[in-house]
Amino acid sequence: MTSLRLLIADDHEDLLREITTLVEAEFEVIGIAHNGTALLEAAAELNPDVVVTDFRMPGLSGIEAGRKLLEQGACKAVVLLTMYADQRLVDRALEAGIRGYVLKVKAGEDLIPAIRSAIRGETFVSSFGVGPV
Repeated sequence: MTSLRLLIADDHEDLLREITTLVEAEFEVIGIAHNGTALLEAAAELNPDVVVTDFRMPGLSGIEAGRKLLEQGACKAVVLLTMYADQRLVDRALEAGIRGYVLKVKAGEDLIPAIRSAIRGETFVSSFGVGPV
């Protein structure tokens, strides 16, 4: 089986490195982007299987960028990475077609399963610690 090709977007360089290190043993990281606009451009050029994107970035939010990527067919799935444990944001992300909602504090345990779920067309949402979401 070939490795899934990932494009990762975050406006914080340290977090980009951490996320890349976390996933590169399982997946092929083909590119990174530092804002929503650069994410759209990189996805059009690189054609990733899955995009992992921060929620809050300059240019376009991760939700808006994810919606556009999916509408354009620029990737097969999007996983949102965020520090916000907010059901309203989960709902907005899912309505946009995003398949994964991963809290940054749980990335070590949740990100790889979320990516795998997303590529299968399944939804993955990190637990907020107050029961199932």
